[in-house]
Amino acid sequence: MGVASARLNSASTSIPKEKSGFWLRSRNWDLAFISLSVIFVPMPYIFYLLGIQFGLNEDVSRNLVNGFVAVAIGGPHMMSTFLRTGLDKDFNKRYPMLIRSSVIIPIIVVSLAFLNLQLLLTVFFFWAATHVLHQITYIVELYNHKEHKIVRGGSAVSLTARLIDYGIVMTCLFPFAALKISTGSFDIGTNDLARVIPEFFQRPWLFYVASTAFVVAVGAFVIKSIIEYRGGYLNWPKTVFLVLTVAVAFTMPALPNLDTAFQGMNTWHSFQYLAITFYIIKIRQQYGDLRNSAPLVARFAEKTKDSKGLFALSTLMLVGSLVVFGIVYTIAPIIRPGIDGNAHFDTAYYTAILSFLWIHYYHDHFLFTNFEALDEAYGEKAA
Repeated sequence: MGVASARLNSASTSIPKEKSGFWLRSRNWDLAFISLSVIFVPMPYIFYLLGIQFGLNEDVSRNLVNGFVAVAIGGPHMMSTFLRTGLDKDFNKRYPMLIRSSVIIPIIVVSLAFLNLQLLLTVFFFWAATHVLHQITYIVELYNHKEHKIVRGGSAVSLTARLIDYGIVMTCLFPFAALKISTGSFDIGTNDLARVIPEFFQRPWLFYVASTAFVVAVGAFVIKSIIEYRGGYLNWPKTVFLVLTVAVAFTMPALPNLDTAFQGMNTWHSFQYLAITFYIIKIRQQYGDLRNSAPLVARFAEKTKDSKGLFALSTLMLVGSLVVFGIVYTIAPIIRPGIDGNAHFDTAYYTAILSFLWIHYYHDHFLFTNFEALDEAYGEKAA
């Protein structure tokens, strides 16, 4: 994918703050990898529709798109987390309980895959949505951190401004999702998740509350942006990113095939994640002790001037998911005789993916608190 060719070579890692302004790295890099990469969002759904147009069964077309996204970008993004956690000796020494407790996650995934796939997918959907929103707020906070600590040395990034940004992010995904839940039509592929959602939530009030919260958040965001613009301190990179994110996240759940629709959001999310992760690793390669703490990662990082080596390592690690898929696909008919084709594939697919994906979520909730990760690239440490 394009992320693999991001120019993250050590010669260009350090960015003079007077040239980069509010941008996390540079205008071209931010637009290409953070904001305007939004063009990837509709692609999975378009290819899904094209597959149907050319005569493929809906489920076959859906699974082909899911598989391609998983291998091409979703899987590498998932595995790239471990370049900063599991494969880093310093990280393991500092946070041993985080690493050890991760073993519990595959046990839960495998158990639910066979006992209650709908419940597994319900937890997955809401944790995935939370994770995507958490990454968005993390990127927003990276912009805030740079503005407050590096560019202005004390700016208008107040607690109120932050809460308004968080408000629009945390509410934008849910109005249409709440509408589908309230009408009992919340499907992911062939799985009806409404079956395991408490009936209390399958009422119109959920849609009204979610919609009201979103409208209030939008109003507050518009007012805040106008005040900042008039005051001459509007953070344009952050604002553009937020507007695009909210527009996509609000409309995506309205599509009839939520499984493939969410793959569009996942593609954009993964693209951003890979770019930021590889950039952080390249910063450590230049300014830190990557060779000592993560020798395997350093070896692949040094193979190419850009990030192709890191992308290759992340992709190679997908072998673990393929092995899990093969094992579960083989034993599923033995454990559940007479299992139908869709359930057979979905059980193996979601077990193979979610065993690693949930560990990725778990580790990222921790990594997404490190707002100083880019500081060394600005030419100075933030105070």
